[in-house]
Amino acid sequence: MRHIQTSLEGMALTPTEMTETNETAEQQSEVAHTHDHAHDHDHEHQHAPSLNPELTREIEVEVPADEVSKSFKTIVKRYQKLARIPGFRAGKVPESLIRSKFAKEVRQEVLESLVGERFRNAIDEQKLKPVSEPQLLDMQLFDGQPLKFKAAFEVAPVFEIAGYDSVRVTKPDATLTNEEFDAELSRVLDSYATVEPVEEDRPLVDGDWAEIQFRGEVQDLAQTVTEDGVANASKSEPITGEDVLIEIGGKNTLGAFNEALRGAKPGQELKFEVVYPADFGEQRLAGQTVSYDVTVKSIKRKTYPERDVEFAKQLGNYESWEDFETKLREHSADRKKNALESQAKDKMLEELIAKYQFPVPESFVQQQVDARLDRGLRALAQQGMKAEDMRKLDFGRLRAAQRDQAVNEVKASMILDRVSEAEGVAVSDEDLDRELLMLSIQSREPLETLRDRLAKDGGLERIREQMRREKTGSVLYEKLSA
Repeated sequence: MRHIQTSLEGMALTPTEMTETNETAEQQSEVAHTHDHAHDHDHEHQHAPSLNPELTREIEVEVPADEVSKSFKTIVKRYQKLARIPGFRAGKVPESLIRSKFAKEVRQEVLESLVGERFRNAIDEQKLKPVSEPQLLDMQLFDGQPLKFKAAFEVAPVFEIAGYDSVRVTKPDATLTNEEFDAELSRVLDSYATVEPVEEDRPLVDGDWAEIQFRGEVQDLAQTVTEDGVANASKSEPITGEDVLIEIGGKNTLGAFNEALRGAKPGQELKFEVVYPADFGEQRLAGQTVSYDVTVKSIKRKTYPERDVEFAKQLGNYESWEDFETKLREHSADRKKNALESQAKDKMLEELIAKYQFPVPESFVQQQVDARLDRGLRALAQQGMKAEDMRKLDFGRLRAAQRDQAVNEVKASMILDRVSEAEGVAVSDEDLDRELLMLSIQSREPLETLRDRLAKDGGLERIREQMRREKTGSVLYEKLSA
């Protein structure tokens, strides 16, 4: 359900600024914006003013010539009072100089004064609710002439969700098995284990750890016969390792390594083949046969801490070892339950998405592509990718690869919004306060500072929307899996 939290992030449901295009002149080149991100990597998202034709609406607005002239005059006069230009006294700058020197700024302010209010009046009259940034079309603005323009924008789709409660979801068995608990406990113990060399002269036995050096050659299906024997037709890099520890008889140790190493002594050199299963975790080795040259360097044993109250207190605020095991079991069970339920909820959403077919605003899709791409690039930055390497990425291909999932995420969010209305799901102020407190702690930003900032940029409502969708998903899951 993680995608529900980020769906439609940053959506503006009312126009905040206008994008101007002029299709009566020669087609202007598309302008790409560079988003300012609060992280270490640097990249650009290229956007064309794309709208979904099924959801696009247009309105025409005309402003009389006298109002246009009046607006120009008012704004020019204000610039005359405020402008500080060498050679002219304050307030005495000629109007002609203002019009030439500040032409772009004056024109922009005239647009804002004339277009914004009339656009809002026009959409109110037609009872339209834009969900995308309006684009101005066929617009010409000149002092002394009428201002005429068209504004194109997207509206939300109209769709019904009748029958949403007929979808059935199977609630998974989230019981933690003893094997799963033992694996969790082993991971904890391994992180505190010490590895010590075995001094006595003896062979490797189960429970030992062999420190080995190895070189492996992947056998090619196509081989050639040379004076030196059989050789691979294609050249592949050998698999090598130094000072690698392998547990003899361990659950994660391949049988071929157990058989070859069991009974060997330090200094011994071994040759053997390993046939990897087709579903082996490392893709390069899956289904391959590898010839290994292995040297046993030493025998080591792992020593684990005593499972007593002292070790329990070292692990955390536990009263005894039994208390630690109880808490670990509870934590592991909760984690398994959350993971399985998250998968089941995703499956539920997939069925709802398939059940209802409706167009989605392209502006929402592009915002979601931005969010997905941004998360991916943040992850690459955290893994150490440099900014100059990120700039070399094919962002067009990356954006295209994110599109299908972004469309589904937008659809899921819109469906959940409708379901929340039907089910009467709401987020209380207390719930929102708790979420803000958690965000404050995570970001180390004072709570009131965070609240004020989010209130100013619309972030509070976006967070409430995200929380409502998440809560709706949980309510619907419980209802459909009952």
